[in-house]
Amino acid sequence: MSAPANLAPARGARTPEPEADLVDATAAAESASLITRLGRLWERGRLPSESEVRRLFEARLTDVAANKLARRWCEQYAAADGKDRRLMLAALAQVRATYAGEAGEGVRLFKRFNAQPQGLRFLVELRADMLRWRKQVAGIQALDKELEGLLSAWFDVGLLELRPLTWDSPASLLEKLILYEAVHEIQSWDDLRHRVAPDRRCYAYFHPQMPGVPLIFVEVAFASQMADNVQVLLDSTLPPQDLDKARWAIFYSISNTQPGLKGISFGNFLLKRVVEQLLEELPKLKSFATLSPIPGFTDWLGKLDAQAVESIVREDKSRAKDRKREGVPDGQRWVARLAKAAQGKTSDVVKRAGFRLAATYLQSMKNGLPVDPVARFHLGNGARIERLNWAADTSPKGLKQSCALMVNYLYDLDELDTNLQRLNDGKPQVSRSVGRAG
Repeated sequence: MSAPANLAPARGARTPEPEADLVDATAAAESASLITRLGRLWERGRLPSESEVRRLFEARLTDVAANKLARRWCEQYAAADGKDRRLMLAALAQVRATYAGEAGEGVRLFKRFNAQPQGLRFLVELRADMLRWRKQVAGIQALDKELEGLLSAWFDVGLLELRPLTWDSPASLLEKLILYEAVHEIQSWDDLRHRVAPDRRCYAYFHPQMPGVPLIFVEVAFASQMADNVQVLLDSTLPPQDLDKARWAIFYSISNTQPGLKGISFGNFLLKRVVEQLLEELPKLKSFATLSPIPGFTDWLGKLDAQAVESIVREDKSRAKDRKREGVPDGQRWVARLAKAAQGKTSDVVKRAGFRLAATYLQSMKNGLPVDPVARFHLGNGARIERLNWAADTSPKGLKQSCALMVNYLYDLDELDTNLQRLNDGKPQVSRSVGRAG
């Protein structure tokens, strides 16, 4: 199960200062070039002039001429290619920078855009561009902060509608599930039919101004016990699950569909709403868990040196600390070893080492938050790390991102607040088995 987030730098990763300086210098040079080109195009009348852009910020929201100008600006932006879009964003950022403090000019601009036809959807797409080019367009951060604040209010969960998606849903919506599925790619229409079958559930949040766009959706399977293999979970040739015998609800995929809503969290509310809905439909359900990927594991492991790996995988920690062995494999070699073992016969030694490494990674923290983005999401919702699963996703993606390992996060409804407090104290809640493995 996935969630929107950026990977924090892995432990052991090094970013040389010259490279960082080069990135900053390149971004600054590109930003300066944008401003130069913007001035030339303003002079030629190719883009809305500075005075017109300024009017978008300053005029009253009831100003008819300014609102007509806003509509023309939005239409021109929608039709523009990437280069011209960056220039138009640079124009907004440059004018915004001339206003002292936070007097509301940026908010007025975005409210004016929101009043246009399909304005909210336009703003979501506009913010996606702002995030994509935040290092190339100087001053865009101030505008992004203002727009994020507005979108947070306009996409408050109290305004969103939870709707089930089934095989009888409109084809246009089902196509979006295929398009936006971010965890386990939907291979075919038969695969999709299986995921929205009567013995499964799929729920999505919708905004009333974007009724045809699922903002975030979760896929749910049911089982008599906690699932440990996604290939089995997605196997459409298996007989349907008898829901009367189901005791576990397994959240195996959650996908955000709109990059422009990054940082606006409603995924946790989605899961809690879904749990309430499931208990109404299936009161015999007893437990709720995920079967989740570990997307940052191989990247983290690949950057560990041999000594760091040895300190984790050696069962005798004191001996590992006191003695350096020759020829000990580093993280890169362990990535290859674990991926190979997941596709064939596995020795208990390699399997235990894989679990130790994964358990250590999942409990790693950076700036008070879990390093792994999926762990960050579920632990931030009050779940606990319950179990690691060997060879649980042997797809190319699963092998690449986590050496085929997956993890179950358990949602114990009576322990969510306690688990969240432990996380805030810097100690993610884990089961005994995971604690021993780490």
